[in-house]
Amino acid sequence: MNATPLEVLLFGAAPYAALALFFVGTIVRYRTRPFTYSSLSTQFLENKRHFWAQVPFHYGVLTVLAGHLVAFLLPDAILWWNARPLRLYALEVTGLAAAALTLVGLVNIVVRRARHRMVRASTSAMDWVVYALLLVQVTSGMDLAVSKTWGSSWFASVVSPYLWSLAKFSPEPDRIAALPFVFKMHVVGLWAILGVFPFTRLVHVLVVPNPYLWRRPQVARWYGVRRQARA
Repeated sequence: MNATPLEVLLFGAAPYAALALFFVGTIVRYRTRPFTYSSLSTQFLENKRHFWAQVPFHYGVLTVLAGHLVAFLLPDAILWWNARPLRLYALEVTGLAAAALTLVGLVNIVVRRARHRMVRASTSAMDWVVYALLLVQVTSGMDLAVSKTWGSSWFASVVSPYLWSLAKFSPEPDRIAALPFVFKMHVVGLWAILGVFPFTRLVHVLVVPNPYLWRRPQVARWYGVRRQARA
């Protein structure tokens, strides 16, 4: 199947535009505003739902990303693992469970920011854009896992070669053009998230070492001009 001009744009050109924004944007932000490399915690405004939002989200999304990374770097190993039905089922269930955990945390994040007045006041428009993109990305991935089945094998056999073609500066959008619409939406969602990444609170994941998963919760104090503080 030959890719249409729109598919060539979305799967051949858009990835490089998104990656350029990602690298240039994060570098410029770090050099000009290094103290903004933070999640801008609102934990001191409300803590109970904060815990049930952040913990499931972080553990879930890191597990999902690790699975995608392994399938990208070692596609043959994934296909070998999936050759046995029991191992295939175990991998698929683990991935789906991690995605569900991510969704639970993300929904709690959105609900917390929408319902709590002070937290909502400290939420920017770009935060809502990121949450919308993440919700689309997680739900589309879960839909693929449930309705299309064996997503790990799909990724290793189709998406991994496509990503490697981008890395070699010889994009092959035809590989994605033959896939279902939800799969295409999932791939486009990746480029959208990478493109907006430097302009959001997501940049905190680039700070190394990143002890968020094992250190005690840390409360951040927000300081602004007096008039803003009163508001």
